[in-house]
Amino acid sequence: MSGIDDLSGFLRLLRTELGLELSDRDAYTDLADVDGWDSLHLLRLVSLLEDETGRRVPVRAVLEARTFQQIHALVRDASRTAATSP
Repeated sequence: MSGIDDLSGFLRLLRTELGLELSDRDAYTDLADVDGWDSLHLLRLVSLLEDETGRRVPVRAVLEARTFQQIHALVRDASRTAATSP
Protein backbone atom coordinates (compact mmCIF):
# COMPACT_ATOMS: atom_id res chain seq x y z
CA MET A 1 0.00 0.00 0.00
CA SER A 2 3.05 2.24 -0.10
CA GLY A 3 2.98 5.44 1.92
CA ILE A 4 -0.55 4.96 3.21
CA ASP A 5 0.05 1.91 5.37
CA ASP A 6 -0.47 3.98 8.50
CA LEU A 7 -2.99 6.69 9.26
CA SER A 8 -0.43 9.50 9.37
CA GLY A 9 0.84 8.56 5.89
CA PHE A 10 -2.74 8.48 4.65
CA LEU A 11 -3.39 11.97 6.03
CA ARG A 12 -0.11 13.23 4.55
CA LEU A 13 -1.26 11.94 1.14
CA LEU A 14 -4.57 13.78 1.52
CA ARG A 15 -2.79 16.99 2.46
CA THR A 16 -0.39 16.74 -0.46
CA GLU A 17 -2.59 15.40 -3.23
CA LEU A 18 -5.97 16.89 -2.32
CA GLY A 19 -4.70 20.16 -0.90
CA LEU A 20 -6.66 19.78 2.32
CA GLU A 21 -5.46 21.39 5.52
CA LEU A 22 -5.89 18.45 7.88
CA SER A 23 -4.74 17.93 11.43
CA ASP A 24 -4.31 14.48 12.94
CA ARG A 25 -7.55 15.10 14.84
CA ASP A 26 -9.41 15.52 11.54
CA ALA A 27 -8.91 11.79 10.94
CA TYR A 28 -11.70 11.20 13.49
CA THR A 29 -13.91 14.17 12.58
CA ASP A 30 -17.14 13.51 10.72
CA LEU A 31 -16.45 14.27 7.06
CA ALA A 32 -19.41 16.67 6.97
CA ASP A 33 -17.55 18.79 9.53
CA VAL A 34 -14.14 18.86 7.81
CA ASP A 35 -13.39 22.30 6.39
CA GLY A 36 -13.12 22.22 2.61
CA TRP A 37 -14.35 18.63 2.18
CA ASP A 38 -16.88 18.10 -0.60
CA SER A 39 -18.10 15.50 -3.08
CA LEU A 40 -15.40 16.40 -5.61
CA HIS A 41 -12.74 15.64 -2.99
CA LEU A 42 -14.43 12.28 -2.41
CA LEU A 43 -14.21 11.37 -6.09
CA ARG A 44 -10.59 12.52 -6.27
CA LEU A 45 -9.84 10.50 -3.12
CA VAL A 46 -11.25 7.29 -4.61
CA SER A 47 -9.16 7.77 -7.75
CA LEU A 48 -6.07 8.58 -5.70
CA LEU A 49 -6.50 5.50 -3.52
CA GLU A 50 -6.95 3.28 -6.56
CA ASP A 51 -3.73 4.69 -8.02
CA GLU A 52 -1.87 4.22 -4.72
CA THR A 53 -3.06 0.67 -4.06
CA GLY A 54 -3.39 -0.61 -7.60
CA ARG A 55 -6.80 -1.96 -6.63
CA ARG A 56 -10.40 -0.94 -7.15
CA VAL A 57 -11.82 0.96 -4.18
CA PRO A 58 -15.52 0.33 -3.50
CA VAL A 59 -17.13 3.77 -3.84
CA ARG A 60 -20.20 2.68 -1.88
CA ALA A 61 -18.08 1.75 1.14
CA VAL A 62 -16.21 5.07 0.95
CA LEU A 63 -19.54 6.91 0.79
CA GLU A 64 -20.71 5.06 3.89
CA ALA A 65 -17.56 5.95 5.85
CA ARG A 66 -18.00 8.88 8.21
CA THR A 67 -14.33 9.72 8.87
CA PHE A 68 -10.95 9.61 7.15
CA GLN A 69 -9.91 7.02 9.71
CA GLN A 70 -12.75 4.75 8.56
CA ILE A 71 -11.77 5.22 4.90
CA HIS A 72 -8.16 4.43 5.75
CA ALA A 73 -9.20 1.28 7.65
CA LEU A 74 -11.36 0.19 4.72
CA VAL A 75 -8.50 0.53 2.23
CA ARG A 76 -5.89 -0.92 4.62
CA ASP A 77 -8.03 -3.98 5.45
CA ALA A 78 -8.89 -4.60 1.78
CA SER A 79 -5.18 -4.47 0.87
CA ARG A 80 -4.24 -6.87 3.67
CA THR A 81 -6.97 -9.29 2.66
CA ALA A 82 -5.83 -9.16 -0.97
CA ALA A 83 -2.22 -9.71 0.06
CA THR A 84 -3.06 -12.87 2.01
CA SER A 85 -5.48 -14.34 -0.53
CA PRO A 86 -4.17 -17.17 -2.70
